Amino acid sequence: MKPTNNQGLKRIIRATGFSMQGLFAAWKHEAAFRQELILALLMLPVALMVNVSITEKLLMIFTLFLVLIVELLNSAVEAVVDRVSDEIHPLSGRAKDIASAAVFLSLCLCGLTWGLVLLPLLF
Repeated sequence: MKPTNNQGLKRIIRATGFSMQGLFAAWKHEAAFRQELILALLMLPVALMVNVSITEKLLMIFTLFLVLIVELLNSAVEAVVDRVSDEIHPLSGRAKDIASAAVFLSLCLCGLTWGLVLLPLLF
């Protein structure tokens, strides 16, 4: 039987608190997340101010958030792998490399999207 103290609004409030703890932990312990968040905060006003369609603005903003989301997942994979064992193991390395590749692809998508949206404005 499920406990009744973790339902409805109380569950949402608790889940929000856990999410905030995760964001603060990423800020405190993950340099890459800090760098990408600062860059996103600098780029967000540009996306809002540039003279492009609402769809293009949304794509630019979406890719900024996607980079942050993928970086958070990458950091979670790294933390779990490091928690499981300190020994160097091929599967541990593979998990970390694959998660890192996901971040790389999200950064490529972000750069490509921003480039394709902004390049026509330069010419």
